[in-house]
Amino acid sequence: MSTETQGGDDLEDRVANFLRRNFPQIQMHGGSAAIQDLDRETGEVTIALGGACSGCGISPMTIQAIKSRMVKEIPEIEQVNAHTGMDGGGDMGGGTSPSFPGETVDDDGGEADEGPEAPF
Repeated sequence: MSTETQGGDDLEDRVANFLRRNFPQIQMHGGSAAIQDLDRETGEVTIALGGACSGCGISPMTIQAIKSRMVKEIPEIEQVNAHTGMDGGGDMGGGTSPSFPGETVDDDGGEADEGPEAPF
């Protein structure tokens, strides 16, 4: 892992605490979330979801939630990459991206999306 530690406010600890605090359902359902790589200079973090997350039908929604929430809650994080290992290590694989109720979608004229509710 290319994590650099500086001072008392460790970015890696804050990212790990974010995952524990925001996604206890991952652990309750037999999954895990781990920091795979963290680059302080670019603000980029890679998260690997494992255990029951691999092959789970809602893991794309979990990944999207991690991506959107982490950049809002941790100012130093500029980009989040997350995967389950089922997609060849890439970013969510192919197909469509999940949507969340109340989010706007660029290709529908900016109307609120009333898509499926995420379980978290």
